[in-house]
Amino acid sequence: MEKRFWLMKAEPDSRIVKGKDVKFSVDDFESVKTSPWEGVRNHEAKKLMQQMKLGDEIAFYHSNCKNPGIAGFAEVEKEAYPDYTSWDPDHPYFDPKTDKESPKWFMVDVTFKSRAKNFVSLALMKRIAAFPTSEPSEDLAYIGNDGVEAIKNMALIKRGRLSVQPVEEDAWTAIHLLADNGGWEENEKKSKKGKAEAPKTTSRKRKKEETRL
Repeated sequence: MEKRFWLMKAEPDSRIVKGKDVKFSVDDFESVKTSPWEGVRNHEAKKLMQQMKLGDEIAFYHSNCKNPGIAGFAEVEKEAYPDYTSWDPDHPYFDPKTDKESPKWFMVDVTFKSRAKNFVSLALMKRIAAFPTSEPSEDLAYIGNDGVEAIKNMALIKRGRLSVQPVEEDAWTAIHLLADNGGWEENEKKSKKGKAEAPKTTSRKRKKEETRL
């Protein structure tokens, strides 16, 4: 069977659930190396994990934070098995409607492979998806027209909230090109700087209009 590609989300910032911190950043992942991907309580995401095979590749995504995006890469170390945390009453994602005899939730084990040389932000991917054609901007010429189209069609762009998502091979190639080559950062800095320095109108009428918004 051909290798498949996935995107899996984790929260890099501290968030306390039932007295426990559920953060899991790329730093945490690199430190532990291999981790069970427990706590998924969405049926569609669960079914996607059940499709994963040993050696499938994963884009590790920072979610629910100021700057979401792909921070690293991993692979499936162990195929789907019952998520025992779901029947642990002390676990942040305990589910009283499941138990060991009739498990409802499943997880996989994943192994850290590498950090992204260049963090691939959601903002960048949305910028690419917003291109009017498949022609890439000059700073992203290396992903080509196919790369632009692949990013436009990613599940992350079309229905971003799902915590586990399939990634098509052409999108996977584009993601790795972005992570390996970078080159867009300077243009983004210039864009932000330009916005910050944009002159403000002194029109009284304009100020009144802004007050009503």
